[in-house]
Amino acid sequence: MAEVTEGSVVDGRYKVERRIGSGGMADVWLAEDTHLQRHVALKVLHKHFSQDREFVARFQREAEAAAGLQHPNVVAVYDRGDVDGVNYIAMQYVEGPTLKQLIDGGLTPERAVSLIRQVLEAARFAHRNGIVHRDLKPQNVIIGPEGAAMVTDFGIARAGVSEITQTGSVMGTPHYLSPEQAQGEDVTSVSDLYSIGVILYEALTGRVPFEGESAVAVAMKQVSQTPQRPSSINAQVSPALDAVVMRALEKEPGQRFQSADAFIAALDAAIREPGGNGGGTDSFAALPPVVAAPVEAESQDEEEWEERHKRRRRRILAAIAAVIVGVLIGLAVTSESSTNVPNVTGESRSAATTRLELNGFPVGEPNEVQSQAPRNTVLEQDPLPGEAEEDCSFFSLFCSKPTIKLTISTGPGSSAVPRVSSFTEQKATQTLEAAGFQVDVQRVNSSAVEEGVVINSEPAGGRSATNGSTVTINVSKGPKLIKVPVLVGAQRDVAAERIRGRGLEPSVSEEESSAPQGQVISQSPDAGSRVESGSTVSIVVSKGEKQAKMPNVIGKERREAVELVRAAGLVPVVEEEETEVTGQIGRVVDQFPPPRQQLAPGSEVTLVVGRKSAVVEPEAEEEE
Repeated sequence: MAEVTEGSVVDGRYKVERRIGSGGMADVWLAEDTHLQRHVALKVLHKHFSQDREFVARFQREAEAAAGLQHPNVVAVYDRGDVDGVNYIAMQYVEGPTLKQLIDGGLTPERAVSLIRQVLEAARFAHRNGIVHRDLKPQNVIIGPEGAAMVTDFGIARAGVSEITQTGSVMGTPHYLSPEQAQGEDVTSVSDLYSIGVILYEALTGRVPFEGESAVAVAMKQVSQTPQRPSSINAQVSPALDAVVMRALEKEPGQRFQSADAFIAALDAAIREPGGNGGGTDSFAALPPVVAAPVEAESQDEEEWEERHKRRRRRILAAIAAVIVGVLIGLAVTSESSTNVPNVTGESRSAATTRLELNGFPVGEPNEVQSQAPRNTVLEQDPLPGEAEEDCSFFSLFCSKPTIKLTISTGPGSSAVPRVSSFTEQKATQTLEAAGFQVDVQRVNSSAVEEGVVINSEPAGGRSATNGSTVTINVSKGPKLIKVPVLVGAQRDVAAERIRGRGLEPSVSEEESSAPQGQVISQSPDAGSRVESGSTVSIVVSKGEKQAKMPNVIGKERREAVELVRAAGLVPVVEEEETEVTGQIGRVVDQFPPPRQQLAPGSEVTLVVGRKSAVVEPEAEEEE
């Protein structure tokens, strides 16, 4: 077997730089992926595990399954291999402290809940993909540069199942094992949630629920003792958060949270209502003393002869048990306990059940969930398709094919459409999408609803609709605007009719102008402008040119008459006419045009003024 050291190259690709961690099953090295020029965390199995073919086979299967977990809170698995006896997994390298280091530095309850919530999101994603971690602990949670909690060791954790080995020790960290793991029983996703409950307890209090002198002592406490409530250690822990932790640490799997979703919801509720009871805390056991229970010790006052007999009997029984266990373990190690599970995802429920039963697999009670897939379609199966461990008892001597649990689609289902009338378009869209609906936006005119605000939806709010279906929202784009027509040059009546025909109201005024009488000479708003329906459009109509009225100046003195004519805007032209009437001399005796006639301003008018007739004297006779 090749030795992995600083500077060595694994699988012709990963150049090892330095060791960054070491655990009970593997060493972790910082290495450079020379193909992609990036750093990776290279996890290499210890030699004694690499020599166990069954362990290596599990490790490889689970590493391959973990490689499919792509989630912001899961350290990605890029590659795995077995070269020259070196079994490795190449993972995403995350630079940052472990959750254990943060806990040792002290966390507020709010920060603790925030980080554990992210661990739960990672577990939820893994569980939905058929992966159970089985070794969750704060050392396996790395806090990245952006503050995100990222869970690692999915593949190797499942490969290293926490159960009693040939030597009677428990693989994994006993402080975070669930009671069923400590007893070698079946491990499920609920076991992971117990481990996360222990991490939450430690994040809130700074210490694990149970301590002991040995791994076995700790495991026994996990099975039989009730932990102190976190608030008895840290007074900042609220009653509601107390209740969440204690439920997560229930001994019976059925009494704990049954899914990561339920755990997350309880944490959120505890943060919102810290004084609540976390969904009922009366069922929890009474508070144990604040001081941890002392380790039981045998009394030294017992009689020596009785103790000697007891020790002798125990040695004999232990020897017999060791022989029996050794034989059974030998048989168990050499027996084959795996089987190939058919892939029934995508099939109908009845077809999948029939196929599995014909292959000897019992089918458990299905898990029904709403989905966009057709009703009664198999969405998931547990165990996953491919090789899986058989259900064995009595040291793997009696095995049967595992029970297959199917997740069945009940169809998309339906729910009530949220009421979004009077919401802004953005808020309405967010509300409907959060409720699981698609959104189609239609923009319509409305004089009653402000622009950008939802008028109504189809289906209407409160109505039931298929989950994932499309809800149409009608969003106001304001009142409908009407284009003002060209009115200048049109006759008064024609212009008014055009205005009314567009749904507008005319307002008419008149003004003297050189334009023909009755013709529109101006308009407001201008032609081409857009206005709301019912708006007023003003037009100015020509009254024609201003006329000058011929004054009556007959009998007026010449000077006065001229002034009156000029004042009327006319141009006087004076002509004289001889008269023998003394009263007419110097006065207007006639005018043209006649009085009160309308004339264009500046027109010439004629004024006839009387003047004295010339006297003709008789000529003198010539003298002879």
